Amino acid sequence: MQVSDEPVVLVTGGARRLGAAIVRLLHARGLSIVVHYRSSADEARRLKAELEGVRPGTVAIVSADILAPDAPRALIEAALERFGRLDMLVNNASTFYETPFDTASLAQWDDLIGTNLRAPFFLGQCAAPHLAAHAGAIVNMIDVHAHRPLKDFPIYSVAKAGLAMLTQALARELAPRVRVNGVAPGAILWPEAGADEAERARALARIPLHRTGSPEDIARAVAFLLLDAPYVTGQVLAVDGGRSTML
Repeated sequence: MQVSDEPVVLVTGGARRLGAAIVRLLHARGLSIVVHYRSSADEARRLKAELEGVRPGTVAIVSADILAPDAPRALIEAALERFGRLDMLVNNASTFYETPFDTASLAQWDDLIGTNLRAPFFLGQCAAPHLAAHAGAIVNMIDVHAHRPLKDFPIYSVAKAGLAMLTQALARELAPRVRVNGVAPGAILWPEAGADEAERARALARIPLHRTGSPEDIARAVAFLLLDAPYVTGQVLAVDGGRSTML
């Protein structure tokens, strides 16, 4: 095992959508990347080939079901085995779907709480000693709905609210060697299941900037908190076009 000369970041759910935008920007900023994915193997391989075409030997891809009990330790160990160090962690992997209160199931609770809250906790626990060795950082991907629940998504909203509190709690637990912050995206990418035009129009009307953001907006916020904000910890940065200012 050769220890990387470059800082190393693990990005969960990093093969596609917001995760891939984060990976591309952090790689462009000079980091080596461990890209976690669950089922997006083709996207992960293409992303690795793209980035290693720029800087060979700087990207590793690792498949894991993040809800498996041994997944957090396995992911951290994979990063150490490949690069010999781990400096930063981005908890981006997430599940998002409706769970109307009167029909929500225990399995849905376990899935949504597990992916959005339990996994970041135990990934942070496993990563903490290695991050501390490099005065590292964690960024958790939260959501504007952590503070204003989304109708018919009560479990998801609760999970993200928990992740916001976890961000503040770990900022205290891991100080002074590890900084912990969060990014709360607003309307960036529409759900893959789609939304009708009327729904989209209603959503945009609630955003002061009257437009959606881009994955790159989120990636820049993550990069700022990881690389450019050495005196910032315990904060959640809303990247939402001003939506969180609206009642």
